[in-house]
Amino acid sequence: MNQPTADSSVVVIGVFDGVHRGHQVLLNRAKEIANGRAIIALTFDPHPTKIFAPDKAPTLLVTLADRVELLKIHNADQVAVIAFNEKFASMSPEAFVKNVLVDQLHVSTVVVGKNFTYGHKAAGNVDSLILDGIKNNFTVDVQELKDGDGQAISSTLIRKLVTDGNVEKARELLSRPHRLDGVVVHGEKRGREIGYPTANLGNIDDQTIPADGVYSGWLTVGINYWPAAISIGTNPTFEGARGRQVEAYALDQEGLDLYDKNASIEFGWRLRDTLKFDSLDELLVQMKKDCDKARELTEA
Repeated sequence: MNQPTADSSVVVIGVFDGVHRGHQVLLNRAKEIANGRAIIALTFDPHPTKIFAPDKAPTLLVTLADRVELLKIHNADQVAVIAFNEKFASMSPEAFVKNVLVDQLHVSTVVVGKNFTYGHKAAGNVDSLILDGIKNNFTVDVQELKDGDGQAISSTLIRKLVTDGNVEKARELLSRPHRLDGVVVHGEKRGREIGYPTANLGNIDDQTIPADGVYSGWLTVGINYWPAAISIGTNPTFEGARGRQVEAYALDQEGLDLYDKNASIEFGWRLRDTLKFDSLDELLVQMKKDCDKARELTEA
């Protein structure tokens, strides 16, 4: 096999939703073997399931913008995003290799997980990719997506952890807190009335929202990064409460005007389930306890 040329690349392929520790195994391996070659992360948007089975499409662990940023943080020199549509999905495995990997990305090594599939109806797999590599003069490096303890890591597993409310375990497998990105929208303003003004996060429908409950974490708006107590649910203590909301109270901050601003909420710890209280006084006592615990955890 010929030696890699100066413009050849190491291509790491995947949907990479979450860019979790399993994905990082692939990206770290690419860094180990690159030897001066560009590392290109090849990803797809939207999620392939959205094309094949829209009603079964998963919610996302990260937005596309965050995914690109995270891939670059974890060793990718460049990120190539392919629009996953019916035309692309109909491409044969051989055409994908020739048109995308060879002609466009000048691949000399491909790094993939052992369950990788490609091409029309996922007809291509690791074995066929190795054969395609021999024909097209590139090598294939196959890795298992596992953590240091040998546990298999997947976006599906992390998504389940988040929706179950286990943000601590999700944080471990992601290597960072799970995050929601959105815009601060007008809520019911009940928090403001009782001394705990919250930022209600909107535009998050396609993202993976943790189970109802109270959490400790962080609220980011612009350059500001505040420890926060976070509530997800329907505010059952109040009659006539609106639908499910994700809201964060920036601890010890007063007079904030955050409406219509881009914001992110990161989830560090789950504090408790959502509860219905018999009185406002009982709720306020518990909210103080929640905020004290959130402050303690985020200061640690």
